[in-house]
Amino acid sequence: MLHTIVIFGAVLALVSGQTTQVSQCTKNPGELPLNTYIAGCGTPPCQLTQLEDAIINIIFEAPRAMSSMKTLATAYLSLIGLPVPIPYDLGDNAYTCNFLDNSYCPVVEGEILVYTLYMYIESTFPVGISPTIEFRIVDQDGGAIVCIRVPITITAPKALTARNSTVKVVDTA
Repeated sequence: MLHTIVIFGAVLALVSGQTTQVSQCTKNPGELPLNTYIAGCGTPPCQLTQLEDAIINIIFEAPRAMSSMKTLATAYLSLIGLPVPIPYDLGDNAYTCNFLDNSYCPVVEGEILVYTLYMYIESTFPVGISPTIEFRIVDQDGGAIVCIRVPITITAPKALTARNSTVKVVDTA
């Protein structure tokens, strides 16, 4: 019965367009989740707006019983053709258990978890850069649970974009 619900949910997500194409991590261990949706992004690179929260919805199956989980983010910038890892501090948003939508910790093996990650895009990420980010969820012992890799592009804050597109009309009469 549980597998039927999971399959139905995955099909519903696909039909409603609520899936973002993500890849298996290359730098960190972890399985792909059942489904990932980054708000406003179906096909990467995902446009993430500076000074706003990126909202990442992840559905995954708990591979084992766990008392706690933590989400880690690493951006990879290409310098001279080599990927340079830059850990990104998620602050309080890193405590995965606080953002489970359908459960709470501890979780049991085989439990289907619906998780929403909020990642604030700081001004330290310059507008126009296009890193690839790996998001990974680990258990209380640091053991890999899931890991996704997605290219992004940082865009200007909406207020700044709106201000720059305003045209002033000067009356010369």
